[in-house]
Amino acid sequence: MRRVISVLCAGFVLAVMLATPLFGARAQEADTITAIAVEGVQRVEAETVRSYLLVREGDEFDPIRIDRSLKSLFATGLFADVSLSQEGSTLVVRVTENPVINRIAFEGNKRLDDAELTTEVSLKPRVIYTRSKVQTDVNRIQTLYQRSGRFAVTVEPKIIQLPQNRVDLVFEIDEGALTEVQNIRFIGNRAFDDSDLLDVVRTQQTRWYRFLSQDDRYDPDRITFDKELLRRHYLKNGYADFQVLSAQAELTPDRKQFFITFTVEEGQRYKFGEVAINANLRDLKAEDLASKLKIQSGDWYDVTFVDDGVDALTNAVGDFGYAFVDVRPDAKRNRETGVIDMTFEVSEGRRVFVERINVNGNVRTLDEVVRREFRVVEGDAFNAAKIRRSVTRVEDLDFFNKVTVTEAEGSTPDKAVIDVEVEEKSTGSLSVGGGFSSAEGALAEVSIRERNLLGKGQDLSLGARISQRSSQVNLSFTEPYFLNREVAAGFDIYHTASDLQTSSSFDSEQTGLTLRSAYPITSYINQGWSYTIKDSKVSNVADDASIYIKEQAGAKLVSSVGHVLSYDRRNSRVTPTEGYVVRMNNDVAGLAGDVHYLRNMLSGAYHYTISEGWVVNVKGRGGIITGLGEDVGLLDRYFIGGDSLRGFADAGLGPRDRLTGDALGGEVVYNGGAELMVPLGLPQELGISGKVFSDVGSVTTVSPSGANVLDSGALRASAGVGVAWVSPIGPISLDFGQALIKESYDETEVMRVNFGTKF
Repeated sequence: MRRVISVLCAGFVLAVMLATPLFGARAQEADTITAIAVEGVQRVEAETVRSYLLVREGDEFDPIRIDRSLKSLFATGLFADVSLSQEGSTLVVRVTENPVINRIAFEGNKRLDDAELTTEVSLKPRVIYTRSKVQTDVNRIQTLYQRSGRFAVTVEPKIIQLPQNRVDLVFEIDEGALTEVQNIRFIGNRAFDDSDLLDVVRTQQTRWYRFLSQDDRYDPDRITFDKELLRRHYLKNGYADFQVLSAQAELTPDRKQFFITFTVEEGQRYKFGEVAINANLRDLKAEDLASKLKIQSGDWYDVTFVDDGVDALTNAVGDFGYAFVDVRPDAKRNRETGVIDMTFEVSEGRRVFVERINVNGNVRTLDEVVRREFRVVEGDAFNAAKIRRSVTRVEDLDFFNKVTVTEAEGSTPDKAVIDVEVEEKSTGSLSVGGGFSSAEGALAEVSIRERNLLGKGQDLSLGARISQRSSQVNLSFTEPYFLNREVAAGFDIYHTASDLQTSSSFDSEQTGLTLRSAYPITSYINQGWSYTIKDSKVSNVADDASIYIKEQAGAKLVSSVGHVLSYDRRNSRVTPTEGYVVRMNNDVAGLAGDVHYLRNMLSGAYHYTISEGWVVNVKGRGGIITGLGEDVGLLDRYFIGGDSLRGFADAGLGPRDRLTGDALGGEVVYNGGAELMVPLGLPQELGISGKVFSDVGSVTTVSPSGANVLDSGALRASAGVGVAWVSPIGPISLDFGQALIKESYDETEVMRVNFGTKF
């Protein structure tokens, strides 16, 4: 029996040994991919699917590589579902293709139109539909609405199935109500109360009068900007340790209102201590630069004075011939004494030259229009101060929304590349206006202007103005860089007609051409020349008009050459609050034509800010016109009153006919005034400010006057108050003036209103 069992066991082992090679071959055959089958494709080719696999026929069934192949197919975005399975020695790939978008539509949107939303979403018609891209577009649409203050917006994507695996994608939008900033709170402020800081930040609490503003809508970017505004405000007022610890925005459960809280740490207030300049340049002494600094020891610390000091010293050192200079302020604060000692380290900077200036982002504007405003060119020594001035000059063109300048290393370490990135804005305008003024009555105006003609920086305008008492048509053109030089040249063609019956019993007409040019002598001194030829006419003289006016009736040809020289140190030409300007004008007529005279005028203005919102404006002028071998014509004389001397009517003072009361004008004029702009305690965005003013002046003749001419030449003076409002429909000013010193024959007025708008 044992023998039989042994034989059977040996036979079993032998059978197993003989069968093992065949079993191994079959197992090896089952673990090898002999074919790859693709199922479910409609638009996508099967070979395209195979190309994304990380396994090929003949490879083993490697679970890791098959899993990576699955992820690779999903990553293409072509398929909604993918599965890989082994059926014998065949790898079966089953896919469900994503549909193709046939059309994208928006429903429920009112504040943002379809065109604006279409440009923002990433999905387009004939693009593969994917859920991830749809969700991205939903988030993008919500962000757009949130930036406009609608945080209650909801966006629901819907798909409409179409034949051939196509879909229409519809974004159903519920815009919701405007999410307003209900309240802004400040925590930690002691030096300034909440109302003071509300005037500093851009974000504002919702109020009924802010219906034209977006500042009472919550915007995260604006909050970030507000933090910087707060920091600059405190640094200007001596708080060098100031920090904004947090800025939290809490949304109410109904998603209709925000409560914003700024938590600040003011720190202590510092004064300037010792102010010194350490000049580490050969042959340059600190005392040569001391006068350039505005900082005085004992003044409250102001970071703007430090920044201005860096610029002033950089410019001054450059004037001494040092092309490579580095000015760094070193502030040492003493918290015990509350003093900051400031030392300006002036040393030689790295010797770097401008290798190239690149201008990017300009589509219409030519490169040369930007380049010619730069105070440095390729090959010049790199000068940070000159580059900053160049950026200011480019911004002053008003052709761009944004100007950004970055610096990069050039081909070698001693060379720099300046990249100028600009964002263009519209420079053409069509304006229609209407209004009322005491001088003109009801008025209407239309004009068309292109400030960047053909992208060359040229200015072309055509305008017409008509009122109850005058009309005017004007065509102007200016080439800012005539013959590729820094010379502005242009011309004006005009026709004006004025009804002066109320003040002087006649009408006037002037039709002329002016050729002009202007150029800078220095950074602050400008000079200009002009030539004018015009036909000047006195017509419709009333029967009871002054005999002196009747003698002037008729037309005369005027040919004159003009000259202007100005020195301008104002911080703004539009709304100056600091600085002064002095201007001298000279005109001589008689090179041709019927009129001969010499006219000279000297004028100036000074602006000074006492404190925030309190601005003093002082202005004055004096002029004389002398006839060259003849009397000065009526239309060439000086007339003042109205806007030039409030409290008096237009042409309300000066020489006047004793019998008719007609204003005759004068040959010598002087007038001026002082005005104090006063904040009224109203929110700044209302644009309403008060003013207190006093005007003085007079106009008289130098040639002998007839017996019937009233002309004392005495000083006149007035004083008053007024209100200026930059309203949503245009500027409005209302002045109440009282003549304090006057002559019995002067014409006065108590109220003067000017109202006008452009839209």
